[in-house]
Amino acid sequence: MKLRLFSTQLWVSYPLICVVAIVILLGGAGRFLPCAAAVVIHESGHLTAMKLLGYFPERIKISPVEITITDSSRHDRTPKQNLLIIFFGPFFNFICFLPIYLLYLMGIGRALPYAAAQLSVGLFNLLPVMSLDGGQMIFIFLCAFFPSGTSETAVNVLTIVALVPLAFMGFMILFESKYNFSLLLVCVYLMVSLLFRGNKYY
Repeated sequence: MKLRLFSTQLWVSYPLICVVAIVILLGGAGRFLPCAAAVVIHESGHLTAMKLLGYFPERIKISPVEITITDSSRHDRTPKQNLLIIFFGPFFNFICFLPIYLLYLMGIGRALPYAAAQLSVGLFNLLPVMSLDGGQMIFIFLCAFFPSGTSETAVNVLTIVALVPLAFMGFMILFESKYNFSLLLVCVYLMVSLLFRGNKYY
């Protein structure tokens, strides 16, 4: 499904619509909505920073596995501008976490899953993994001192170093719970993205 938001093409995959419908029908909206809200706020942080700097992406593609922002102008911006755009994603999550968690402390128990989702998405994206914000920021920082090929190799090594203990934790959680394979699935996805994503930094 294709929409147009000002100069940006918004592309929402039909599999995503089907997945959302199935989750709601199966009664999983209570878990899905906090995570979805955190992801939307995270990407809104990137887009807000881009708009403040006078840029906006050509296309935003939303699928069941990721949100892809097509931004050809990233090569025209300075490293500081790209760092700001990347940082604003987790920054928005942390900013939203504070008032939501305050609502929980005031006795609104339903606010806790939303606060936890905001904090989790923000921290997760700061991991030094190539396809996440943390890896992209490290890449831009290293490019100030080393060639892009060397910087990319360093980030790939950091990605493996970060994913090995995460994958081990995923196996332990699956072994203990017998059914919770979510962390292991995320690790597999990030490993696959390491092989096929390529150098797609902001």
